[in-house]
Amino acid sequence: MAKAKNSIKFKGNPLKLAGVQPSIGHPAPDFEVLTNDLSPFKLSEHLGKVFVICSVPSLDTSVCDTEIRKFNEKATSLGEDVAVLVISMDLPFAQKRWCGAAGVENIQTLSDHKNAQFGNTYGVLIEELRLLARAVFVVDKKGVIRYIEVVDELTNEPDYEKALKAAKEARK
Repeated sequence: MAKAKNSIKFKGNPLKLAGVQPSIGHPAPDFEVLTNDLSPFKLSEHLGKVFVICSVPSLDTSVCDTEIRKFNEKATSLGEDVAVLVISMDLPFAQKRWCGAAGVENIQTLSDHKNAQFGNTYGVLIEELRLLARAVFVVDKKGVIRYIEVVDELTNEPDYEKALKAAKEARK
């Protein structure tokens, strides 16, 4: 595995990332996060689908709101064998409330607040803020990483078209 990017930027100011970023073509590291009902979610227990895994700083920010709504809208066009997961450090209760208020039903929000295992395992934990960097990982049905984008500037959106194309290709 490659060492994580050393930093990203927030409004031009550098922020350090902790953890180790996995590599394309290698098995996706397992992680455990919490669902909105506080039950554990482990990637290894859900293989057999393609996963678009989005990490975001907080659902309650404008860029994250836009990103999640776009992925929610596109999720149905990806097919039933593709699941979109959005992971943040937000509490599961806040995620559930936000999804209900936003009408987001085609993605699954997951919380890494408990121990930041996803953030450390995927190299997207922002050390100074204990938030997750904006990133997209595509994992194929066999659990192999097929696409990675860690957005350099936290206030920018990811490249949706590249991520969706990677998800469609991973279905083959």
